[in-house]
Amino acid sequence: MARRCELSGKGVQSGNNVSHAKNRSRRRFLPNLCNVSLLSDTLGQSVSLRISAHALRSVEHVGGLDAYLIKAKNAGLSSRALRIKKRLAKAVAAA
Repeated sequence: MARRCELSGKGVQSGNNVSHAKNRSRRRFLPNLCNVSLLSDTLGQSVSLRISAHALRSVEHVGGLDAYLIKAKNAGLSSRALRIKKRLAKAVAAA
């Protein structure tokens, strides 16, 4: 499973471990991924996603999963999140 957030697209970064003697060795910075179930008010069901803690705070700040997905660009979303966004757009258009 890829270490990538399904909503924000945040992934693994690389850098250096630097010792006191300035010896450098490569390391990886992993995103803080959480398995969460978010409630979609428009669809009336919960959706389970693997997102970063940063994206979870962003979802709560914007006002929920529906508002976040409507504002989000398609390039940063995973295929599962895109499917949810399309279903959400259909439900909003029908209402």
